Amino acid sequence: MPFYNVKMVNKETGLSPATLRAWERRYGILKPQRSSGGQRLYSEEEILLLKWLVARKNEGMSISRAIDLWRNQASQLPDQLHQSAGLQMELRGSGDILEKLSKDWTQACLAFNEPAAELAVAKALAISSPMKVCTRVFQRGLAELGAGWYMGSVSVQQEHFASALAARRLNALFAIAPLPSRPGRLLAACPPGEEHDLALMMLSFMLRWQGWDVIYLGANVSLEKLDATLKATRSRMIISAAQTLPAAASLVEMAKVANDLSVPLAFGGGIFNEIEGLPQQIPGFYLGKELDAAPPVIEMLFKRCQPVAEIQPPPSSYSTALQKFKENEALIVSCTGQILRPIPISPSQLELANTQFTQAMAAALALGNIHLLDYSAQWLNGLLENFGLSAKLATQYYKAFFQAVQDQIGIQAGPILEWLAGYKPVSSGEEG
Repeated sequence: MPFYNVKMVNKETGLSPATLRAWERRYGILKPQRSSGGQRLYSEEEILLLKWLVARKNEGMSISRAIDLWRNQASQLPDQLHQSAGLQMELRGSGDILEKLSKDWTQACLAFNEPAAELAVAKALAISSPMKVCTRVFQRGLAELGAGWYMGSVSVQQEHFASALAARRLNALFAIAPLPSRPGRLLAACPPGEEHDLALMMLSFMLRWQGWDVIYLGANVSLEKLDATLKATRSRMIISAAQTLPAAASLVEMAKVANDLSVPLAFGGGIFNEIEGLPQQIPGFYLGKELDAAPPVIEMLFKRCQPVAEIQPPPSSYSTALQKFKENEALIVSCTGQILRPIPISPSQLELANTQFTQAMAAALALGNIHLLDYSAQWLNGLLENFGLSAKLATQYYKAFFQAVQDQIGIQAGPILEWLAGYKPVSSGEEG
């Protein structure tokens, strides 16, 4: 029952009577009732709506855009005004509301339950900003699903279902984000080979929400004609993200294209959180480990007009080894399989090992640091164990790979043979 008069609304929201009347008249979002004395009276649900709109306005969104967003969410959740109050009561005392909603969203994705997943997101957007929903619902939930895939408890289909739902919602939010209000344009593109673009999509959305002019290109962007795209869009910076070591190596090639046009590269991604020192091997500007900390770094780079970073070529021994490895990769993989024929490794396990290890090998050589394979091998060992291959059999795989490289390339594979000869297995139980 409505009982908040105008004075109480002002105390709760900071909105003046004139603003309340203007919003009521222009947007029709408030339906106050009248007391016996003719005073406007507002409900608890309307107070929650007003607080939500004030929060979006304080984040830089125009009131008209904020109301568009609210109505978009209301179409997803028809009784949203009532749900908002009920949601506060329902989750009071349960700890972090967004944490609970992230778990609800994750569980719904695991069950392929699209309505339940959408309901969790709609509830989150009804009580928080879209930027926080990105980091605390989508990012947290997708990280949990990714860890589940690595452990073998989440299927590829479940992970793809969740990624598709998150991408669809982000695209819808992109459409109603504030118009660009800052000078300069950003080009957002994942490097060649990087298929996981949700982190970059979230960052692009957060930047758009803060008034940046962002052109989003998505996953696995070819470097062919990237220079022409940079010129045509007059972009002043490329922002990119890599989740794997091969994608990190591709960032170097992307930086070369950008540097030729004096356009800086700003980058981040999960792989840089895992390998210490890896950001220093990319000729660009590292955005840090946390997604929501990246926009201030980008703003600082714009203000300081940072020059492009210098690209250091790998040692000649690495360039030779990489060239020979690429030329003979198919033979090496075939030879490894022949050596392992008496060993009880399934074709799917062998294919998984070959795909992950050869890509990591080429990336480490391209980056000029063969010891980047230390992390990749440890990650691969854990993955293989989770998919049924023992640590002992994984060691036999590396020995067979060593023999195959030695037979097919020989001394020109110096860095590869050096790493394989000194490899000491670490099982997942020995990490730490």
